[in-house]
Amino acid sequence: MGAGALALTREVGLPADARLDDARLGDLIAGAGGAGAARLSLWRAATDGLRAPDPETELRLAEDILACMDQVPAERLLARRGSMLVRAASAVRAAATAAPASLRHAPREGDLTITGRRTDHAGFFALETLSLAHRRFDGGTMDAVRREVLVACDAVTVLPWDPLRDRVLLVEQLRAGPLARGDANPWQLEAVAGRIDADETPEQAARREAKEEAGLVLDRLIPVAAYYPTTGAVSEYIWSFVAPVDLPDGSAGVHGIADEAEDIRGHLIGFEQALALIASGEIANAPLILSLYWLAGRRAQLPAAGI
Repeated sequence: MGAGALALTREVGLPADARLDDARLGDLIAGAGGAGAARLSLWRAATDGLRAPDPETELRLAEDILACMDQVPAERLLARRGSMLVRAASAVRAAATAAPASLRHAPREGDLTITGRRTDHAGFFALETLSLAHRRFDGGTMDAVRREVLVACDAVTVLPWDPLRDRVLLVEQLRAGPLARGDANPWQLEAVAGRIDADETPEQAARREAKEEAGLVLDRLIPVAAYYPTTGAVSEYIWSFVAPVDLPDGSAGVHGIADEAEDIRGHLIGFEQALALIASGEIANAPLILSLYWLAGRRAQLPAAGI
């Protein structure tokens, strides 16, 4: 335990907490300026025993909780602790990803400074306002930039495809995004999709979601792409897969988890019909469009073995 955490436990009369054995976590919660007891109280109330699967995620979860101090009440943080844990795991996953920078700018020390972070809303998603400064391409500095971000979690999509029958399984459900936009029909056709839980890999999440949303047990997963769908305002990052699988007649049904208010209907359709639905505008979901077009150029070369 770090020196700050030891001093804190003595100050507030608490025994050494096993969860503070990581010196970084203990010192983060201890903080500075005499606010350690209040920070510890907020962290305890917001987690209520919720454990992260690894120390790095635990540390990021604590950072997110403490960033909400004096902005979001502890009971509100407790209500969304599951979402916060998944968000923390997403942040750790992002930091560990060594994405290439052969064309785009490769950040150097001092290129970007976050000067402020405020949580304006904390529900299933969070809305954060970031204040930042960054180095301009001409060598100058862009100061006092404010950006509002909808903080979402890492997610997966998976398109089940039967290579022998050349058909796919799509899912349909009512979506809040089109509804908020004013779309006359908020029911959307999509690939199977869902967020990646804190203790899952993208592949594990894809298989779990296929079982929950479509009643399918998947074996092979073929990576399509990993990407940010809306970089300007949303933190969500998506892994998309195609899954070769046997899709006989009658394999589409109604699925979903009742506790998550899911009402999901499956559709078995031929591949060419799916492409026609993109052209007509009935399929208007970006990850599904991406996966269908990716598969359109490769399905003749993909082996049917192993489904």
